[in-house]
Amino acid sequence: MITDFAEMPVWQKAMDIAEICFDISENLPRKEDYALTSQLRRSAESISSNIAEGFGRRTSKDKTHFYDISRGSAFETKSHLIYGVRVKYFKEEDYIRNEKLIKEVVHELNKITNYLLK
Repeated sequence: MITDFAEMPVWQKAMDIAEICFDISENLPRKEDYALTSQLRRSAESISSNIAEGFGRRTSKDKTHFYDISRGSAFETKSHLIYGVRVKYFKEEDYIRNEKLIKEVVHELNKITNYLLK
């Protein structure tokens, strides 16, 4: 039985996404500091933060609400990554690596929320 959110595989993958996004945004142009850099890092970090907050909630309804927010942040992160590739800020490989993790996180969050909503 999982007793801490940090033990959740979905949270661990979400942290991997945040770490990768931090790394690939490190060398963005200075003009992007308050635009793409900030947005990408915040949305990526929001995935794991909302999983942690959902874990700490007492009711299935509350838990599901935060897992849904986390899911939305995953899609927002994916959109920022796609934009970064299209404007040639990121390599295609960086997107593909993160996109795979995002799919896995969304799939796992769907399974968790489906279970909670039974």
